Amino acid sequence: VGEGDAAFVACHQPGFLEKYDVLSYAAPGAVFLLNSQESPEALWASLPASLQAEIIEKDIRLYGIDAYAVAQRAGMGKRINTIMQTCFFAISGILPAEEAIASIKTAVEKTYGRKGRRIIELNHRAIDAALAALHEIRPGAVNTDPSVASEDRFNGADEFVRKVTAEIIAGRGDLIPVSALPDDGSCPLGTAAFEKRNLALEIPVWETDLCTQCGKCPFVCPHSAIRAKVFPETALADAPSTFKSAPVKAKGFPEGYRISYQVAPEDCTGCTLCVDICPIRDKSNVSRKALNMSAQPPLREAERQNWDFFTGLPDYQRGALKRNTIAGAMIMQPLFEFSGACVGCGETPYVKLASQLFGDRMLVANATGCSSIYGGNLPTTPWTTTAEGRGPAWFNSLFEDNAEFGLGLRLAVDKQREAACELLERLRPQLDGTLVDDILGASEDDEAQIYEQRQRVASLDAALGSLDSIDAKALLTLSEKLSRKSVWIVGGDGWAYDIGYGGLDHVLATGADVNLLVLDTEVYSNTGGQTSKATPRGAVAKFSSGGKATGKKDLALLAMEYENVYVARVAYGAKDTQTLNAFLEAEAHRGPSLIIALSPCIAHGVDMSHNHRQQDMAVNSGHWPLFRFNPSLMEQGRAPMKMDSKPPSIPYRDYVQTETRFNMLWHTHPDVAEALVEQEQRFVNHRYHFYKQLSELDWSDQEAVAEVKAKRARPVAAEQEERHDG
Repeated sequence: VGEGDAAFVACHQPGFLEKYDVLSYAAPGAVFLLNSQESPEALWASLPASLQAEIIEKDIRLYGIDAYAVAQRAGMGKRINTIMQTCFFAISGILPAEEAIASIKTAVEKTYGRKGRRIIELNHRAIDAALAALHEIRPGAVNTDPSVASEDRFNGADEFVRKVTAEIIAGRGDLIPVSALPDDGSCPLGTAAFEKRNLALEIPVWETDLCTQCGKCPFVCPHSAIRAKVFPETALADAPSTFKSAPVKAKGFPEGYRISYQVAPEDCTGCTLCVDICPIRDKSNVSRKALNMSAQPPLREAERQNWDFFTGLPDYQRGALKRNTIAGAMIMQPLFEFSGACVGCGETPYVKLASQLFGDRMLVANATGCSSIYGGNLPTTPWTTTAEGRGPAWFNSLFEDNAEFGLGLRLAVDKQREAACELLERLRPQLDGTLVDDILGASEDDEAQIYEQRQRVASLDAALGSLDSIDAKALLTLSEKLSRKSVWIVGGDGWAYDIGYGGLDHVLATGADVNLLVLDTEVYSNTGGQTSKATPRGAVAKFSSGGKATGKKDLALLAMEYENVYVARVAYGAKDTQTLNAFLEAEAHRGPSLIIALSPCIAHGVDMSHNHRQQDMAVNSGHWPLFRFNPSLMEQGRAPMKMDSKPPSIPYRDYVQTETRFNMLWHTHPDVAEALVEQEQRFVNHRYHFYKQLSELDWSDQEAVAEVKAKRARPVAAEQEERHDG
């Protein structure tokens, strides 16, 4: 279809009207179907003037429907595809209305039949309600005097963003000349902030009188759309009238400091996870929490101004924050923001957390997968920088070699630091000897020490600028490597458990100071939902349509065999402080570290607004035991293994029956589903007991450790025999 050829155009997201010329492809006399929360009477006036003029000029028939309201009433949440499809057939007249609706219902049964009768019934209910909510909108006068002028999102952006990024966002990427693209393929950071996708129907509203300032809401936000800042009261002199703040309650801050929790209204996706995690309720009205969802359109303009003011407030000094507490860590600026990940994504909170804690010194090697798509897909990237220009250096590599690629980053940084130290020693006679000693002997174990080292390096650079020698010029190019760098190797379970496992194992065996973060969705999420070795027993996925017969690979146990690798299994929605501590301990460990992070995914067949519930159930059922294995503790004569979750407290069955990937097997092969769930129940009980024994061992007694591990091997052999007999 070329421009001006389409007889039918549909827009499912009203926010697109502000970004794209959605009717450029519409032919004269075409039909335009718009999903909008506006009433039929108010819809025309809500349209941009340019769109109104185009509708009149092309004599376009306009239809409106609040598809989200229909979906909500039908019990389908925010799923509107079936509703919009029904409207298309009703308007187009391709088929008689009754025949079209019958055909759509038949298609629904074929598509969703394996997911249970309830899903089919919800879709049928939505189809039946769609036509009653569909209205033809008669054009009125063109609004020649809009009350709010169009905002230039790219105001103040650099030339690349305006000429390349903005053009791709607008859908004109094919018109960009090759000469406008960088020769080395690098792109500027922080460009996701220009997208302003404006997806949320509702956004969280902060209630200052109830809030205990626990920090949980920014901790769980998948898109860094709600943030916390602590600042002096004097900074509020020019604050918008609707900007909210409260006296900071935490100890350790100066007198007269305040805190604000602020949402970015056009970047929030409305996932509701921040409200879900909020622990505080009004005793006189239990439905009111310290965060509550409210309709976005009436709040948008005021909250946009509040967000702009909030981002302009000074950041609190990192070295003075208690980053081992959720509240303290969440005051740190996230350097991963507004990604294009799915609404309610289970992966991005971990990536964001790492960026908050270590982002100003991170080098990230990212395996192909979801995290590489939302992490660096043209035209934008969510990785960004501080006001001082410090931020992560992000690179994408392949499934099969990402671990080795990340190891290469570590070796390169270490070699550059080594060369810098040699040059520094060579230039010692021409420099302040005390400064040289302080730089070479510096400890960089916390934020304050890292800051002090950076100040020393800045003094060194100033001194080098006055020296006219080849060595001085060479050291100037390397001096930044004299401060600590944090290398992170990131990817999903398809990379870590399967295609890249050989490389991952090799990197762990080297003993290098790298941190591996496995975002475990238990399936190949980005490539179509194929089974991986992380997929649990009984789950249905591509290549295991009859339910996966084998158990989930125990990547953590394999890594612990090296005994010098820090290993943690975490689930932020089940135990946030354990997740925070694992990240801090992993980065502090001067050797390999492996964090395996439970990451609920839409591929599991669950509404992602229940993300935290699923993590809780995974932990409580024994499917995802939480623990940390810290080799550094052995040097202190302490047990390295710490269990962070209690014994299974709910049946494994209760957990798996909440997710379509498991319960659809009961619809197709009920006997197989029963057998697999019973087998897995025995396994999760045994595994927890095994891990618990490891946590209670004296690891200096190698015979005792070997004996416990031998007991672990016997049930595995029995499981293989049982599977063979079956």
